[in-house]
Amino acid sequence: MPNLSVVIPDSLASILNNAVARRATSPDSVVTAALSEYFQSGRHRAYQISTSAALVQGVSAGAVSSRRLLANGDFGLGTFEHLDGEMVVLDGIIYQVRGDGTVAVVSRFQPDENFEVRDTCSLDDLQRACDPHRESENLFYALRVDGVFERMHTRAVKAATEGTRLLAAAETQPEFHFKDIEGTLVCLWSPRYSSSFSIPGYHFHFISKDRAKGGHVLDCTAKGLRVGIQTLFEYDVRLPEAGSFLKENLAVDTTKDLQRAE
Repeated sequence: MPNLSVVIPDSLASILNNAVARRATSPDSVVTAALSEYFQSGRHRAYQISTSAALVQGVSAGAVSSRRLLANGDFGLGTFEHLDGEMVVLDGIIYQVRGDGTVAVVSRFQPDENFEVRDTCSLDDLQRACDPHRESENLFYALRVDGVFERMHTRAVKAATEGTRLLAAAETQPEFHFKDIEGTLVCLWSPRYSSSFSIPGYHFHFISKDRAKGGHVLDCTAKGLRVGIQTLFEYDVRLPEAGSFLKENLAVDTTKDLQRAE
């Protein structure tokens, strides 16, 4: 990627250094996000590597570097090469929740709206509370949910050999139960027509405030949550240029398998 060398005032340098320390991120990430916001570049754009259909059929090689992924977004979710855990991208840092990637979606998270959700008795409750804030069933949305969860139920896939189908990998995935845990939900909502390359509906991953626990969310409860939602109407899908993706028959309907695995 291009390198940029600039001279900035001491006052801005101090602000930059404080932001880097506060968010535990890099100057590159903060400056990239700031420039993106200034130029309104990528505010409503999602960047995806590979497709959900390929993942379901066991095509899990051909990942890109974390550097390239973060160059296109600071917020998102996915998995790693050979299904080696659940990916959570938050504040420009990639977290790997292992089970003891090739499909990933990131965006520059700048919420269009913020709202609160109270008395969440289940993940379904949270989804219903978020529904009215989506203006269309045909666009994509990124959601960030922060708060203390009374109960959090997650899972994480284990690393698998190339060719292992998602359903087979899901059969051995460990599940985790946490109580009274503070953290963040990273979510992508996708429309039904996107099932050939994305996961329709809400897809939540969790990372705790101390960044020590997380995973793909199966259920949760909470008393009060803060939600930010961002509309995404630019969707950039990048496909693997080599490996089994080029030979696998992807012209099949994987919707049912994907629903069972999720």
